Amino acid sequence: MGRLLTRTQIRRIVAENGREVLAHPNMQRERANYQHGNVSTFAHSIRVACLAVWLADRAHLWGRVDLKSLVRAALLHDYFLYDWHDWDGGAHRLHGFTHGNAALLNAMRDFRLNAIERDSISCHMFPMTPTAPSYVEGWLVTAADKLSATRETFSLDRFNKGRDDAEDGANGRNDDGRNGTGGERAR
Repeated sequence: MGRLLTRTQIRRIVAENGREVLAHPNMQRERANYQHGNVSTFAHSIRVACLAVWLADRAHLWGRVDLKSLVRAALLHDYFLYDWHDWDGGAHRLHGFTHGNAALLNAMRDFRLNAIERDSISCHMFPMTPTAPSYVEGWLVTAADKLSATRETFSLDRFNKGRDDAEDGANGRNDDGRNGTGGERAR
C-alpha cells in the first residue's frame, strides 16, 4: 500500500475483515455494555480495530502484518460479554487482570481463531498482565487499546451516557471528523 489510508478506507477494512465478528449476536450484545465513560464495549472494540489498522499503516508494517488477524483480534480483545461496572459480589474487581483470558475463552467458543488472534487477545493487557504479545499484531492491538482507553476515559463527553457515534465507525457512517480512525481525529 503506497499512500496512507484514509478514515473511510480504514473503516472499510475493519468492516470487511471483521464482518463475521461484527455480525455475531454476542458481539451485538456488547452494544449494551459500557467500557469507558459513555463508550460501549462494541464501539471501543471498533475504535481499537480502526486505530490498530491506522498504526500498522503509519508504521508501514503491511509486509509484517496479517490484516485479517489484526482486525479480528482487535474486535475480540474485550469480548468478555459482561458489563464490568455492574456489581457482582466482587468477581469483576480484578477485571483488568482477568478479562483478556475471559475474552479469549468466549472468542474461542464462538469463532475459529488462529495463533495470532489468540495471543493478541490474551496478551493485550500487557504490561498490567505479565505476558507480552508474541506477534506484531498483538503489539498493535495493545497499543491501540491503551490509546483508545485513555482517550475514552479522559474525554469530556465521558459522563454523557447514550448513543456513541463510534458504533457506526466500521460501517462507513460518521464522516463528521470524529471517531473515524477508531475514535481518533485525523491530524
